[in-house]
Amino acid sequence: MTQEIITISPIDGSEVVRRTCASPSEIQAALTRAKLAQTKWRNMPPAERAALITRAVDALVSNKDAIAEELTRQMGRPIRYTPGEIGGFEARARHMIAIAETSLADVVPPQTEGYTRFIKRVPVGVVLVIAPWNYPLLTAVNAIVPALLAGNAVLLKHSAQTPLVAERFADAFRVAGLPDGVFQYLHTTHDDTRRMIQSPEIDFVCFTGSVAGGAAVEAAAVGRFIGVGLELGGNDPGYVRADADLSHAVDTLVDGAFFNSGQSCCGIQRIYVHQSVFNEFIERAVALTRQYVLGNPLDPRTTLGPVVRTSAAADIRAIVADAVGKGARGLIDARTFEMDGAGSPYMAPQILVDVNHGMKIMSDECFGPVCGVMPVASDDEAIHLMNDSPYGLTAAVFTRDIDAALSIGDRIETGTWFMNRCDYLDPALAWTGVKNTGRGATLSSIGFEHLTRSKSYHLKTKL
Repeated sequence: MTQEIITISPIDGSEVVRRTCASPSEIQAALTRAKLAQTKWRNMPPAERAALITRAVDALVSNKDAIAEELTRQMGRPIRYTPGEIGGFEARARHMIAIAETSLADVVPPQTEGYTRFIKRVPVGVVLVIAPWNYPLLTAVNAIVPALLAGNAVLLKHSAQTPLVAERFADAFRVAGLPDGVFQYLHTTHDDTRRMIQSPEIDFVCFTGSVAGGAAVEAAAVGRFIGVGLELGGNDPGYVRADADLSHAVDTLVDGAFFNSGQSCCGIQRIYVHQSVFNEFIERAVALTRQYVLGNPLDPRTTLGPVVRTSAAADIRAIVADAVGKGARGLIDARTFEMDGAGSPYMAPQILVDVNHGMKIMSDECFGPVCGVMPVASDDEAIHLMNDSPYGLTAAVFTRDIDAALSIGDRIETGTWFMNRCDYLDPALAWTGVKNTGRGATLSSIGFEHLTRSKSYHLKTKL
């Protein structure tokens, strides 16, 4: 029986796109093409690969306005912000292209007389990229561009919520003249995705998504001895010290909590504020949050769109109810946001106080516009609470004291440590996490290490 994916817009419940899932024979044909294409692609001079990928980046960003509207319709982010994702895509792609030659260069140890020794970074083969809907271009580019630059072939399986993104990538690579089979996408079911991971043609898997999804990927790869890169969940913390620039801290953390309707792996979910500035922080944060405009994301005035689907909104509301039932207080009256309502994906933002780590909002991932705020008496207390989490993607401190920021950062269990910013990804730095957030790294020169394998050459040249 033919299966389909149907993308329903959170804006109004309308059907955005319908696609037929690839059949088993189509999947096998794609795997075979990728394997054959990679044997030629890996031998192409790196500069030629980089030139082709640059042309693809040019082609994709030339359609910025159309892609931005597609993103909004598929996943609900306000149209005033979706063009920024294309800009972020471009910045990441061009950075990885710029550093590829140096990052992929041979490693040459000190030489000894009569021997030539070096280590090549060779491509792993065929890379399966499984990308999510919340930042559909940004999460995909992290793996796709460096994998191709390194000489791998790529198969992209994108979220059923954002299938048009996969097609946009394919169009751009086609315009650029990428050889057939080097980049392909497939719309597949979960079962067929699992079978692809188990296929001998797949040599590495890059997955971004939930912890449960990461566990399923690992289970599918058991016994294959292939690499698996996993960027999973988070409930990232921010700490406001007594010496912080409070205005900047409020502006940055509120945006970090509510941008993209809180649907960000590295969004701020937990905020710890020194007790001496707690009341002022709360007063300012509430005033700023009340300025958000919840509405149709195709309206340029909207600053907060719906979450991805009604069922997701129900889950988020349950987390808020859990906190309130255990003594927390919500400081934002949802009734002042006309679009908010049960049975709808439209949700008012919420700031919770009187929270503790026995509540889900402070102990698990909440993919929505909600954050909990707690007062702390010291750096030590903040450090303990920030580390009291099963996740570790990013964490942030707001302070004027760089030495204190570095000292605290050395004690925080996280993949990225910020000072005076949050919810941001710098392509020059490794994007990685600890604990249930996953393993591996994308971007930066380190990202190439996970998409290549080391091959040592030991040549005796003097007999």
